Parts: sequence; structure tokens; C-alpha cells
Amino acid sequence: MPRHSRGFDTDAAFAHLARCDRKLGTWMKKLGPIKPDPRWRKAFDPVDALARAILYQQLSGKAAGTIVGRVEGAIGSTRFHCDTLAKVDDPGLRACGVSGNKTLALRDLAAREARGEIPDLRRMSTMDNDAIIDALTSIRGIGRWTVEMMLMFRLGRPDVLPVDDLGVRKGAQVVDKLEEMLKPKELLERGERWGPYRTYASLYLWRIADAGVKAKEPTRRSQE
Repeated sequence: MPRHSRGFDTDAAFAHLARCDRKLGTWMKKLGPIKPDPRWRKAFDPVDALARAILYQQLSGKAAGTIVGRVEGAIGSTRFHCDTLAKVDDPGLRACGVSGNKTLALRDLAAREARGEIPDLRRMSTMDNDAIIDALTSIRGIGRWTVEMMLMFRLGRPDVLPVDDLGVRKGAQVVDKLEEMLKPKELLERGERWGPYRTYASLYLWRIADAGVKAKEPTRRSQE
């Protein structure tokens, strides 16, 4: 059974994308190389990462961090798993600031872990992207985008294109100088030429989107 390594050759990705897409390549050369993410080589716990993703959804980083800290205090651990989450009841989670929907999502995650349904890193290394997405999006509160972020930033999979991400779509709009953002299906077709390094292309599209927004910001004139 083939295994998927974590991370990829960013130099090869840069050369490939610059060669196959001149518009994107122009931006890439302007922004410079993006180095490999150090998280690609670090071990992590998928169940704990998914629990934290649930808690951080639709909240600012500061607010979510406060709630996470309260839950850690309530369970007496910094590790979110079925055994530790069992140490606090639903009212206890609500008292920490966890919403009803997120509480249900955490309970579903814990139950699936207890049944052995959540693949660990070793098992994920034998699964392709779609198989991991299918396995994890069955969890309540975990959508495709959340799993795609794990694939890109934690597992270092080279060929992920999150077509529903507004930043990626905005970046593609800037590259192609379009009046409107491409629809997800259109972006999927547009991104076919970026394979097998669509993750690396996405990293640039986020940066290009940020650069495009800054370029449109009005220059403030100093008061004389």
C-alpha cells in the first residue's frame, strides 16, 4: 500500500507553477519563494486538532482561545479526546462558553473516536485526500474546508485546492484581472494546470489576495 509523505519540494513546485501559468508565475516571482511549513514535519494528534477546530469556528482567535483554556481547565488536560472530554458534562461545557451545536459536535467526535472511526497519522499516510475528507467530514461540525486546511498545513499534502475559500478565489480574481471572483467549479477547472502542486498555488493566491487588497487601499495624505 503506497504511503503519502508529509510535505513536498517547494522548489519543484515553484518551478512547475511558474512554467505552467505565466500570470501566476509573474506574481510568484514578485512575492518570492514560500518556504516549506515546519508543521509538515511535526507530529500532531488529529482528534485533538479537530476538537480545537470545532471550538475555534466562527470566533475570533482571542475569544476562542479563552474558551479553549476554560475547557482545558474543566477536563484537567490539554489533550482533547473521548476520555478527557468525558470528564465534563454538557452543562459544564456550556459554562465554559461552548455553544450547544459545538457541544454536540464534540460529543460526536468523541463517540467516533471511541468506535475507532477517526484515522490516526499512520493510517492517514495510506489514505488519499478524498478518503481523508470523506472520513472526517462525517463528523458533526467538521466541513470540507476544515479538513482541507489540515491536509495543507498539517499533513503537507501537495495537491489541495480549497475552491470554497474566499481568499483563494480572490487571489485568482486578482491574477486573472477579473471583474468578479470565479465560482468554485470554475476555480477547480482553472486550477487543473496547477496540479500536482495546487497547495502551493493556494498559498500564493492567499498572499496575492492580501497584496491586491492593500494595493486598493487609499493612500493617506499627511495633514499639513
